[in-house]
Amino acid sequence: MVTPRSGAHLDRNGRKGSSATLETMPAPSSAHPSPAASGEAPLDPSLLAEIESALSAFLAESDIPANLRAACLHAVLAGGKRLRPILVLESARAAGGSVSDAMPAAIAIEFVHAFSLVHDDLPALDNDTMRRGKPTCHVAFGEAMAILAGDCLLALAPVAASRSRHHGAEIQRELMSGSVRMIAGQVYDTLKGFPEGLPEARQVELIHHNKTGALLEASCRMGALAANAAPSALDGLTRYGRAIGLMFQIVDDLIDATQTAEHAGKATGKDAEAGKLTYPGIHGIDGSRREVERLRAEAEAGLAPLGASGARLRELVDFLATRTR
Repeated sequence: MVTPRSGAHLDRNGRKGSSATLETMPAPSSAHPSPAASGEAPLDPSLLAEIESALSAFLAESDIPANLRAACLHAVLAGGKRLRPILVLESARAAGGSVSDAMPAAIAIEFVHAFSLVHDDLPALDNDTMRRGKPTCHVAFGEAMAILAGDCLLALAPVAASRSRHHGAEIQRELMSGSVRMIAGQVYDTLKGFPEGLPEARQVELIHHNKTGALLEASCRMGALAANAAPSALDGLTRYGRAIGLMFQIVDDLIDATQTAEHAGKATGKDAEAGKLTYPGIHGIDGSRREVERLRAEAEAGLAPLGASGARLRELVDFLATRTR
């Protein structure tokens, strides 16, 4: 596999340029050196700027009360990696599509993600008062408005997806099916309800594939559909998305178990204290790292049909496998 040199990324026209910065840890296997030894993630700054602009513009033109719009903007523009919309747009480009055709789907998936965070932060669930260094939505606007803002973002998401040039109905189905799976994963994680007799190893996999993995997999599929991708490309991006969806949460579990709060930029050790099922808790640190490597290889295999057009997605999976925050 040919990848850009460490610390570089490919811009929207295939040129090398500077990258947005997030820190990575050394790869656990020498077979896969970190793509970003300097701590840089392969995120195209111009693409991130387009996403921010599109999110703001969609909410600005939505016919909703001003105070509700303010709460929605607070939730959506609070920062973050924008991983899900990036996956939509990069999957579309890898499948031969354009950013403009895929942007409605990118807006839609980020609205669903923002909705989930607003509701997760509520006192009835995680009861968090800060997110990304800012007051959470219910702290800033009150609990009632936070609930309604989350509801609004979830309702606006299929409206955004419906503006897709290609396969609008299919993209909406992917979006909402992924949303239902994400909510099911939250239930498994917080309220249980597993099938009777399911081993703990399968329980944690079920949580992660749904709570985190569902929207990441949906992002890749939505991008492919927005590009009117060939069946082989859609299948490959589905395989890629499913692998990185589980991998992303396993890496999160490893960060929670091995990093300090100062380094991670968030509280760590919370899952163990809460008695939650995690990969390190079930499989150990080394076993979890081996699974990350297996899933990285699975994701790369999914990109094989795309050839050189999958370069950005290859960079991204290598970064996601080695991040430490």
